[in-house]
Amino acid sequence: MNQPSPNFRNAFACVTTLFFAWGFITSTVDPLIAAVKSIFDLSYTGAFLSQFAFFMSYGVISLPAAGVVGRLGVSSAISVALGTMIVGCLLFPVAVLVNTFGVVLVALFVLGSGITLLQVAANPLAAALGPHERSHFRLTFSQAFNSLGTVLGPFIVGRLILEGGVFTTTAGAAATAASRAESLHKIEVAFVAIAVVIFLLAAFLWKERKLISNSVPAEEYKTGSIGEAFRSGWAMFGALAIFLYVGAEVSIGSIMINFLVQPDILGVSHQSANSMLSMYWGGAMVGRFIGSWVLRYVAAGRLLATAAFIAAALCLTVSQSTAAFAAGAAISIGLFNSIMFPTIFSLTLEHSSAPTNATSGLLCMAIIGGALLPVLFANVADHAGISTAYFVPMLAYAGIAVFGTMTIRAAISSRGKSAVRATH
Repeated sequence: MNQPSPNFRNAFACVTTLFFAWGFITSTVDPLIAAVKSIFDLSYTGAFLSQFAFFMSYGVISLPAAGVVGRLGVSSAISVALGTMIVGCLLFPVAVLVNTFGVVLVALFVLGSGITLLQVAANPLAAALGPHERSHFRLTFSQAFNSLGTVLGPFIVGRLILEGGVFTTTAGAAATAASRAESLHKIEVAFVAIAVVIFLLAAFLWKERKLISNSVPAEEYKTGSIGEAFRSGWAMFGALAIFLYVGAEVSIGSIMINFLVQPDILGVSHQSANSMLSMYWGGAMVGRFIGSWVLRYVAAGRLLATAAFIAAALCLTVSQSTAAFAAGAAISIGLFNSIMFPTIFSLTLEHSSAPTNATSGLLCMAIIGGALLPVLFANVADHAGISTAYFVPMLAYAGIAVFGTMTIRAAISSRGKSAVRATH
């Protein structure tokens, strides 16, 4: 690749805007859960079907998306992804019109499908735009802007959909038809506005499509059999780690508002709890900016294992405590989540024997953990309480710590083999 470095920098800046966009949209599902739970009078398990529908798209769409990226090229695949996201947003007015939770789930699935295709294209692209030895840094840095989106998403959208409407109803009283209609209208306004912003972003990136295409190393998106990812042990191990990470992160973020409003935790309003949810995602943002610097000096596997161990310890703390101490521990988990996704992703791409687009597709498929683990989490919360449910993410983080430790051993083994070859 003979492109000068400024092209890499400009293309990387364009791609980073995509990370921000899907972070913003993904995090809006958290306050949406609190809203639909009250609007449609759902249990935790019922409300968490929102996350199930959104993240199930990763399980259905990821592997076909890898084929789409390989066939259309990265720029065209990104355009298709953004168009699909717009369609998903515009299905929310339909859900409001028919006043049906099922249509909300369909809209979330379509929206998630677009984001899935976007991630399959953009994650390896961010890692590829520059020197190989700094791929962990670039992906973590891009994910920091993804986290900025997750901070602003609940802060902006949550403040709109969690005020007025059903949230003016006296505690314990049933919501009126008028209050439900008001809250549904606010959801409609929020997602139509998001559709407009995505359209503007799509127009900008279409204008810059040649810059992105010309900056992509051809070998990064070579066509290969998607089945090759299933034959790579490291690709499968990385997929399991992604499954556990996303499931844990989504479970904690999705329950945060309802967790904090409990009388034995903080007993605050839904609006105040929504602001604290932004602190959870804000910790991930700060951690990613710090982590992108730390990764220059600390091995990615070592940092990952340490962060996962601390996150598991914080989950145990939440399960065994109450009041501000429990709330602080729960919010703090966001800081240690920060570097997990990008380091798992880039470490897996580094070790996998499968083509990049196939490995990326499998890793994005593993994000289905955000559909399955939160439902298990919600089931435990319905039957044993939210605090007890934190044992679910605790075990997930323990599994991630094992993955990080194994990558350290693999790196040591690889260096040893290289040293042996060098002596012969």
